[in-house]
Amino acid sequence: MDLVRIARHLFVLPGAARRAFPPGSLDVIEKAIRETERTHAGQIRFAVESALDLAVLLRGRSARERALEVFSHLRVWDTEHNNGVLIYLLLADRDVEIVADRGIHRQVGDEAWAALCSEMERKFRDGRFAAGVEEGIAAINALLARHFPREGEAGANELPDRPLIL
Repeated sequence: MDLVRIARHLFVLPGAARRAFPPGSLDVIEKAIRETERTHAGQIRFAVESALDLAVLLRGRSARERALEVFSHLRVWDTEHNNGVLIYLLLADRDVEIVADRGIHRQVGDEAWAALCSEMERKFRDGRFAAGVEEGIAAINALLARHFPREGEAGANELPDRPLIL
C-alpha cells in the first residue's frame, strides 16, 4: 500500500479537474478534437479525473487500470475501424494514460504512446494543462491520419468530442 499516493489523492479536491480545465479550455479541446477528426477516420476522447476514491486506492488500482476501465465505459473500443483513442489524465498522480483500440495500437505500438504520455506529463508538471492536451491531440492526429486517413466525404462522428470530467 502506497501511503504517499493515498494521501495525495485524499488532498486533491474533486474540483481540481475543473480548475485545471475551466469551461473555455474544454471548448478549445473539444474544437481541436472535432477539427482533427476531419483529417482521419479515427476517434479521440479525452477524460480527466481529479483523484480516485479511497476504496479504489486501497485495492491498489493504478492509473492505467482506471484508464482501461474508462476506455471500456466510454465505449472507445466500439468504433468501425477499431481506431478509437482515449487520453486519460489522473490529476492526483499527474499521470497520462493513452489507451488505443487494437486497430491503431497495432500500427503505433507501446513506445510511441509512452513517448506521447511523457511529453504531455512534462507540460502538466509546468501547469500547462490545456496546451499539453492540445499538443497530445495534434500528435495523435498525425498518427491517425497516417494510418487511418479520411477517405471521401467526412464520415459519421462515432464518439462525442466533448472532454469529460469524471
